[in-house]
This record gives sequence, structure tokens and C-alpha cells, in this order.
Amino acid sequence: MERLRLYSYWRSSAAYRVRIGLNLKGLSYDIVPVHLLRNGGEQHTPEFREANPQGLVPVLQHGQRMLRQSVAILEYLDEMWPQPPLLPATARERQRVRALAMAVACDVHPLNNLRVLQYFEQEWHVPQPEREEWVRHWIVEGLTALEAMIADHPSTDVFCDGNMPTIADCCLVPQLYNARRFGVDLAPYPTLLRIEEACLALPQFDAARPERQPDAPASA
Repeated sequence: MERLRLYSYWRSSAAYRVRIGLNLKGLSYDIVPVHLLRNGGEQHTPEFREANPQGLVPVLQHGQRMLRQSVAILEYLDEMWPQPPLLPATARERQRVRALAMAVACDVHPLNNLRVLQYFEQEWHVPQPEREEWVRHWIVEGLTALEAMIADHPSTDVFCDGNMPTIADCCLVPQLYNARRFGVDLAPYPTLLRIEEACLALPQFDAARPERQPDAPASA
């Protein structure tokens, strides 16, 4: 099999999702670090823009193919390597899992990722406390909705859907990591915390943690 290469930044939650997915599939891959802060951000270099014109991580290289967008990459992995599956068996269950994943990837994460915060800082000169309050607001909005969608739902089990991790769990765990970074109180989300604990008990999730990545600083 052609060796997989993941263009990643240790603290990127989108890259974190894909690392989890690769690990769950049991796939070997090389990390290509892309430092999002050094020298103005390596994601802006012409070399990286060839890999992803959006200037975002992650990018998964599979042979000559450059695959972009974390959730689309996770679905690609599921189609290329079906076992173990990252999506449930029925259309109804798959829709639910995709909806949970998109609630994070489309509704929460884009509002608090690096380029948004840098724009606030550099163009509008928004002070750091206000920027961080913005982040917390949207994380709380998103996690409150997720808790409501997952708690007491008949499809919720050990994980977001059933007793095997899905792309919903791949998105949830990195978002909870981000929430802690910004000091969000997670006590109101007992179901999400229970699922996170079950996920991080698995070696595939544990190995994907930001602090375990080759480009993580020693103090992480």
C-alpha cells in the first residue's frame, strides 16, 4: 500500500480528528508537521498552498492524491478501508452520526479556529479576553446542543452512537480538548464526558492526543 502522509499541526483539532480515524483503521502514516504560528504560519507558504489552496490542515496524501477537509477524509478512510467501520449500518444511524460530527466540524469549530481569532486580533484589534469569550460562547452553545442530542437518545451507548467509535466521536474528543484550552466549564455535559472517557481509554484515541505528537512542544 502507498504510504500515507498526514500534514498536521499538533494542536489542530481538525488534524486530531483524522489522526483518530487513521488509528482506528490501524493504518500506518507519517506526520508532516505544519506549524500554524511559526514565521507567520507555514500553512501560508507557496509549498503548502500547493497541497491545499485553502491553507488549512489537515491534508492526507495517499499516493498522488491530496485529500482535504477532515470529515471528508474520515469518510474516505471508511470507504477505502471499511473495517472497522466509522459509520453505522443503516441510513438513519449514518445520518445521525454525520449530524453529530457536523455539529462540531461545521457549527462550532469554524467560529473558534485560528484564522478567525487572528483576524479579530490583526484586523479589528479585539483584545484577547474578548476573543476568548467569543470562543467560549460558541463552544458552550455547541456542547449544550450536543449534550441534548446525545443524552438519553436510544442510539447512544458507550460512544456517541452504539458500542463502536464513529466519526462523531472522532469530532467530539478534539472539541472537548479545545474547550479545556479555553477554560470552558464541562460539568454541564456529563454524557459527553462519559463518552470522552471511553474514547480516551482506547489506545487509538490516546495515541492521537495533541501532546503525543512529534511536533508537540516538550511543555505540552
